[in-house]
Amino acid sequence: MAKSKPKFPCIGRWRIVSMSAWDDEYLDEEVEAFIELNDKGDGSFQFGYVQGQIDHRPTSRGGVPAAEFSWEGGDGADGTPLTGRGWAVMKNAELHGQFFIHECDQSDFVAKRAKVQKRPKGK
Repeated sequence: MAKSKPKFPCIGRWRIVSMSAWDDEYLDEEVEAFIELNDKGDGSFQFGYVQGQIDHRPTSRGGVPAAEFSWEGGDGADGTPLTGRGWAVMKNAELHGQFFIHECDQSDFVAKRAKVQKRPKGK
């Protein structure tokens, strides 16, 4: 019987709690800021009006589980299309990383695992 591959620890929905380039008020302007990575190699994110679809790959940085990704999306405030790249590494049960917007801003970020929303039980 083949051993199952261990779950990549960066998978899941993460609440972005801080970014170096934008203040906390901006982060949650439209929705609660997040980054989400799934086990199929894609995901999504939004902070402020910036949102995108992610293409990620598992890797490691300094022996620590990490994800490297590219993304495409846009600025919902003015409709500007945006692309970029980024990375995230596990550190003390948090994701720490950077977002890069092509030919524009870059920002460090910290994210904590999002609380799972429980569905109400049907009667």
